[in-house]
Amino acid sequence: MTTKPYVSVVIPTYNHAKLLKKALNSVIAQTFQNWEAVVVNNFSTDDTIEVVNSFADQRIKLFNFSNNGVIAASRNHGLKVATGDFIAFLDSDDVWYPNKLQKCSELALTGDQFICHGELWINSDLTQRTVMYGPASNATYNRLLYKGNCISTSTTFIAKPLIDSVQGFDENPEIVTTEDYDLWLRLAAKNPQTSFIPEVLGEFHRLANSASSGVLRNFAAELIVLKTHFSRQPQSIMNRLRIRHRYAIAHYGAARQLTTQPAQAIRLFAQAFRLSPFLIKIYLGTAITLWRAITTTQSPKG
Repeated sequence: MTTKPYVSVVIPTYNHAKLLKKALNSVIAQTFQNWEAVVVNNFSTDDTIEVVNSFADQRIKLFNFSNNGVIAASRNHGLKVATGDFIAFLDSDDVWYPNKLQKCSELALTGDQFICHGELWINSDLTQRTVMYGPASNATYNRLLYKGNCISTSTTFIAKPLIDSVQGFDENPEIVTTEDYDLWLRLAAKNPQTSFIPEVLGEFHRLANSASSGVLRNFAAELIVLKTHFSRQPQSIMNRLRIRHRYAIAHYGAARQLTTQPAQAIRLFAQAFRLSPFLIKIYLGTAITLWRAITTTQSPKG
């Protein structure tokens, strides 16, 4: 008799065969073993299928699915076929530490519906930094909306009925890269019992994406998500000021990532200033950007 899994690990993937193997090995190594892994393969052209089949573990299930460039569609397909009581998302280029599912499951048994933990960011240049998400007070709807995203997809452990109640991810191609933020907002609006584990339980591998086109695409997607949610907010004078401040934060965040494109960065800083002139870090960011632009364009003498 097959035991129903307590947690379904949803792993969307495309041409990440070598990294996928590491991700699956990190699932196999979990101290908590009542899981299934749902690998949603966007018809990869590498050895993805061979990698999945090499595990010969019936708990690892492969689904070939065309997402048309929208990873949210792959995650939703994973949700559709998942049979666990909880969902844990794992991107195919990330890994978990062995006690991740155990720690999350223990909290789930106390009634928590939305659980998150810290992770180690490993950049493409192999530099690292620890990122701790939370606390739970930062994951309320208003905090997420007005302060920004404080949740990473591969760190989440969520009750499946909760995700189903909001119909999963929005598959709008215009919000690719911020569809997770939109989901966290819609889940937070349900006021779920939430916990953040103050421990690093996984690794997030940041692939190089410093090109201005990628930054601006992410920025545009964030603005769409914000506009959608702000359209449902009261339009009092105080709230309009809060909305302008949040848009300023979004402009500032995009500008800070455009370190190699000072002209674009300065334009975004200027827009942030017009939206919220009392956001002090705008001035610091502008000064740093100008200093870098000056020092990198100066030619060494003789």
